[in-house]
Amino acid sequence: MAKVAIVTGSATGLGAACAFELADRGWNVAINYSKSKIEAEETFSKVKSKGVDAILVQADVGRDADCRRLAAATLEKWGRIDGLINNAATTKFQKERDLEDVTPEDFERIMRVNVAGPYMMTRAVWPTMKKQWEEREERGSVVNISSIAGGTGNGSSIPYVASKGGLNTMTLALARWLGPAVRVNTVCPGVIQGRWLLNGMGEAEYDKFKEKMAEVTPLRMVGTAEQSAEAAVFFLTSASGITGEILFVDAGSHLGYLPLKGR
Repeated sequence: MAKVAIVTGSATGLGAACAFELADRGWNVAINYSKSKIEAEETFSKVKSKGVDAILVQADVGRDADCRRLAAATLEKWGRIDGLINNAATTKFQKERDLEDVTPEDFERIMRVNVAGPYMMTRAVWPTMKKQWEEREERGSVVNISSIAGGTGNGSSIPYVASKGGLNTMTLALARWLGPAVRVNTVCPGVIQGRWLLNGMGEAEYDKFKEKMAEVTPLRMVGTAEQSAEAAVFFLTSASGITGEILFVDAGSHLGYLPLKGR
């Protein structure tokens, strides 16, 4: 029987890349979106074209009832939930050194989606994963998509970096609490080229930023959604002995830039 995963925020970008990677490995996928219905339908069709099954569920992971409904729809469809990738996230691009540019409402929204959302989704799938472990010793897996910002404190806004730092430490707590039934790990992408960053920065600034990042990372590259998806799906499907791990997938940018002779 094919295994089943939920990928939140999987209409586009990294979430969609995770759904495609899972489908390539024969997993059935619950595709989730909040607002991007057209893109989600395209992702759904592409996943189905790979010969696996899929469902499409509109849900806001910042709402507990929606999280429970997404988990229930997945369980009703396939009778099992083996994996969860908490990818859905939001931010605000804050003006540099302007603390007034972030409102309490901005802070609350970002923390609700980026931290409470993964917690509520994990809580929603926990009873099923726990039961599968107790009855068949089939261990579940949760992967949180965080950010290099959670380790460096440098990102699109202060509430965003705070939310990703919180997600990283929550990963450690959940790994302790949910073992042995569930493994919990986190992937921290660096800069990922794509629509999300382009829309936030604008085309001119986006192009300059990509050029700069390609110059200063040890691997001399700007990351792609597919690279981070490979790491997330590795944690979900293959890393049977790993839990509580936080992995940077950032072309080495967390190491800092040190010019070397001959490079």
